[in-house]
Amino acid sequence: MNDNINEAPDSTAARVAMWRALHAEADAPPHVLKDTIGLELLAPDANWRERGDMNPQFTRPFRASIVARARFIEDLVTEALDRNVAQYVILGAGLDSFAQRRPEIAARLNIFEVDPPGPQAWKRRRLIELGYGVPERLHFVPVDFEAGESWREKLVQNGFDESRPAIVVSTGVSMYLTKEANAATLREVAGFASGSTFAMTFLLPIELADPDVRPGLEMAEKGARASGTPFISFFTPAQIKALAHDAGFKDARHVSAEDLTQRYFANRTDGLRPPNNAEELLIANT
Repeated sequence: MNDNINEAPDSTAARVAMWRALHAEADAPPHVLKDTIGLELLAPDANWRERGDMNPQFTRPFRASIVARARFIEDLVTEALDRNVAQYVILGAGLDSFAQRRPEIAARLNIFEVDPPGPQAWKRRRLIELGYGVPERLHFVPVDFEAGESWREKLVQNGFDESRPAIVVSTGVSMYLTKEANAATLREVAGFASGSTFAMTFLLPIELADPDVRPGLEMAEKGARASGTPFISFFTPAQIKALAHDAGFKDARHVSAEDLTQRYFANRTDGLRPPNNAEELLIANT
């Protein structure tokens, strides 16, 4: 696709979408998540599978982590809806396809996708071009972070009800932000209505990761630095939970790779599973 570079999704969002699609192609069923919509939106060249960062064997643990975190959050959203929490905020939504893949659930939610204006306009256009459209309960919330715009204010301007609880998620973002910026996001969400939940991923210090995936993480860190978006923040589970408590959340828990393995990969015979001590999850409640 010949898109303006300022509008097309960034390389990280594109890679995540491709890995999600690759899971359905390269890994045996049962699939943790079936998602090819991001790949449809991207419409990459036919040889996209030949890219170094798409090698089925090398990327195996990382795509397992990507689909596990996505499935866990989708389950979290469904459980929240059962408690009548019907606002779902996705910070840095990228090529997320929940609204398109799960229309029966999306129809009962107000979904707010927060992203920079350019990539978000690109996504809206591609959804319309492919016939998915933009349903009334899917709210695109463009935020110019570089200009210092408040995503919370933009949410309200786009129909978010501050008096009602929400589930707010941020995946694959915290490592690019300073500790202070992560703490600011936590404080912002901690101020949401009682009964709200925040789910975010965080990257553990690379030296703590399983030895077999450490080279891949080091390569990702090097690539991120070269592209001008270096990894800045790493947290241990104790540190991220302390940050959440300091921000004002009532409770916070760590969801480890082992937790995800037991939940989604326990009966597999092919050894597919997310790596330990790489990217894991914080769940915090107001």
